[in-house]
Amino acid sequence: MLAATTAAVRRAGERMSKRYSTESRTSSLAELVGAVQANDAAVVDLLRPELAEIRPQARWLDDEHGSGPLGSGEWWLIDPVGGNMNAVQGMTDWNIGVSLVRDGRPVLAVVHFPLFDEMFTATEGGGAFLNGVRLSVADKTSLDGALAGTGQAQPGQGPEMADRVGASYSAMAKQALYVRISVPVTHQLAQVAAGRMDVHWQHDNVRAHASGVLLVQEAGGVVTDLDGKPWELTSREYLAAAPGVHAAALEVLA
Repeated sequence: MLAATTAAVRRAGERMSKRYSTESRTSSLAELVGAVQANDAAVVDLLRPELAEIRPQARWLDDEHGSGPLGSGEWWLIDPVGGNMNAVQGMTDWNIGVSLVRDGRPVLAVVHFPLFDEMFTATEGGGAFLNGVRLSVADKTSLDGALAGTGQAQPGQGPEMADRVGASYSAMAKQALYVRISVPVTHQLAQVAAGRMDVHWQHDNVRAHASGVLLVQEAGGVVTDLDGKPWELTSREYLAAAPGVHAAALEVLA
């Protein structure tokens, strides 16, 4: 199943790569939204029938901003183009993300960075890999050398969320070596899994992040909510980090 899913995601990446250009720009919000929707539709049109053939019993959800519980059984959770706004503006930070969730628990993840030919994969209990090479999170034990990051909250969540993100950035920037705010979130989670970054936290827990969460977990990272309880699909917010810095990062964010 993983091999078939990876092949489908690679084909979706090839389709999206043909649509992408470093010269792409949009001149208005309406034009940007239209381009984002067209990219999503192009990827979904390819992935939906292929994934349905791989796992016919799994239901489908491609609402990349959705959150909250799912029904029992299996679900394909799709982020057709993570970082789509970057793509339509000619930037390189975008990916194709797929996870299979079973009874609220991610069991398979594929996150593909087509422009860099990087294919991140994970299965529950089977480890995380980049282009077939097993991944391991960083072995840092202090935030003073840590690279950390968070993602912007969804547009329209209001000033209180913006203030919360800003306050947590300020707190972490006083402790960590380097802190970034960027999207897509799955980009940062994949970097934590690969040991390139050490910490990622999020003040919203979008279901489409499940692919990145599974990558971190299977690479040996720790993922909890901001009270230190184990991450769940329904957690309101979360922290994903290398074990040696998780507790310190949790204290900063508290």
